[in-house]
Amino acid sequence: MAVKVEMPKLSDTMEEGVIAAWNVEEGDTVESGDVIAEVETDKATMEVEVFDAGTILKILVNEGDAVPLGGLIAVIGEEGEDISDILEEAQSSGGSEDSSDKEETDEKEKEVDEASGQDEEQESYDPVFGDLDEKGNGQPDDGRIKASPLARNMAKEQGINLANVDGSGPHGRIIKRDIESYEPSKAPTAASPAATVSREDKEHRVSQMRKTIARRLSESKFSSPHFYETIDIDMSAVWDARKKLNEISESKISFNDIVVKACAAALRQHPQVNSSWHGDKIVEHGDVNVAVAVGIDEGLLTPVIDNTDQKGLQQIAAESKVLIEKAQNRDLQPEEMEGSTFTVSNLGMFGIEEFTAIINPPNACILAVGAIREEPVVEDGEVVPGKRMKVTLSSDHRIVDGVVAAKFLNTLKSMLENPLGLVL
Repeated sequence: MAVKVEMPKLSDTMEEGVIAAWNVEEGDTVESGDVIAEVETDKATMEVEVFDAGTILKILVNEGDAVPLGGLIAVIGEEGEDISDILEEAQSSGGSEDSSDKEETDEKEKEVDEASGQDEEQESYDPVFGDLDEKGNGQPDDGRIKASPLARNMAKEQGINLANVDGSGPHGRIIKRDIESYEPSKAPTAASPAATVSREDKEHRVSQMRKTIARRLSESKFSSPHFYETIDIDMSAVWDARKKLNEISESKISFNDIVVKACAAALRQHPQVNSSWHGDKIVEHGDVNVAVAVGIDEGLLTPVIDNTDQKGLQQIAAESKVLIEKAQNRDLQPEEMEGSTFTVSNLGMFGIEEFTAIINPPNACILAVGAIREEPVVEDGEVVPGKRMKVTLSSDHRIVDGVVAAKFLNTLKSMLENPLGLVL
């Protein structure tokens, strides 16, 4: 009996998944537990396993297609088994259409497009107003390449640069027969210095992760009343301490590791900052779990260091290194990004001196960390070299008031300017 393979729920916030890759083809034999596909969710790329043995009778979606939870993606059964009823049910319920049907539909649409475009050269040119397909109808040439829609589509499909095609239509407009008769050998070898080329826009599919980031940050920005406070910190002592620690530490400690540790210690002293808003109540978290923002191509991931305040610098450095590598390789599991009570976002390595960050819900605050700057400072009436760093705390005003945020920042500043307490 044929078995439906449906899009599973691979994360707690997942609403749909995108087939990143198929690991099988139609006709392949699979066993229970085999991974047949990789699915891009809102948090990571996950594997889809089958629970039944059999033959892959039908793959209903292509790589790159988005499928809602419970949507049919494949059918497994005995070789030669009739699954027409399953395919009909999938189509009638709005599921993914059969690839052969899709090709037939595309072919029909193409025929319609070609039929409607046969006389377009005459229809889109008006003897009074001139080229109706250009924005400046009846106006002087604005430098754009004039071509009919059909000719543009044909050129795109064949990889022809319209700048190399001579137009035979009205006012030098490129039409269908110009593309059909185009010979690459006749293309000009060099463009005129004054000539300009109209470049096509590029569209990029929005990944599930980017969709989720957009939704969550929009909700955070417009539902949580943000306010910001910035403080400047003397990092000279941290600079010297880190150098000495790395001479004896097994795991190399970064400046961000020290900031994370200092934040965790400060959160223990200011529990209101370590809280979340839940409508009719504020939850003050018992654990201190600091998330670290990691930038990847699709956006930001926020792996979490659990019980950060109870761990030493060396352990934080080791865990942070592993989590960051997993984030960059898209290997983070959903549970490694859950349960944060505070977030640190650091752009100092890119030379950014100061910025504001959007709160990572359901956190009450997020700390934006800038670069360590070398600049002259005044100490005991003398100008000496100094190392300074600005941090900006974004706070949810429903939970944290200005004075509370200021006290937290001053505690953090004190800890970073006297880092010996962090290693004791």
